[in-house]
Amino acid sequence: MEKPSSYCEYVVNLKKENLHKIYHDTQYGFPILNDNELFGRLILEINQAGLSWITVLKKQVNIKKAFSNFNINKIANYDEKDRLRLLNDKGIIRNKLKINAVIYNAQKIITIQKEYGSFHKWLSNFSSNNLSEWIILFKQNFKFTGGEITKEFLMSTGIIKGAHIPSCPIYIKQEKLKSL
Repeated sequence: MEKPSSYCEYVVNLKKENLHKIYHDTQYGFPILNDNELFGRLILEINQAGLSWITVLKKQVNIKKAFSNFNINKIANYDEKDRLRLLNDKGIIRNKLKINAVIYNAQKIITIQKEYGSFHKWLSNFSSNNLSEWIILFKQNFKFTGGEITKEFLMSTGIIKGAHIPSCPIYIKQEKLKSL
C-alpha cells in the first residue's frame, strides 16, 4: 500500500470514532481565536516532538487538565511544585524540557498580550509572513518551537494554508464557511 501524501488521505477511510479522524474533521486547520486555546494547540504540538501524533491525541484530555485547561496566566505562574506534579503525572508526556518550555512560553505570551492585546492579534500581525519567517519569529520568541512544530501549529490553527487538500470534504466545508 502506498503511503498517503497528506493527512486528509490518511484519515479518509478511518472509522468516524478514530482519534485521527475526529481531530482531522473537527479541529485540524480550523481557526482558533481564543488565546488559551491557541496556546493549548501550541502545547500539544510541543508535546508531539519526537513522538507520534496519536500519542498526543490519546493524552490530549489529560494534557489539558494537567496544564490548567491551557490557562496562560495560571501556567505562567507555575513553580517548582507544579513542575514536579507534571513530571509525575502518568497521564501526560513527562519531559522536563517540554514542561519548562510550556511554562516559559506562557510567560512570553503574557508579554506579547501586553504589547499586542492578545496572542491572536500578535499572530495576525505577522499574517503575511512566509513559513521561513514564521519559523525565525517563533525561534526568537519561544522555546521548543522548531520548524515542524511551528509549521504544524500554524496549519492546525488555520493561520497558514495546507491543513487540507482541495479534494478533502473538510477543505470544501471550510471554503464554504469562508464565503458566508
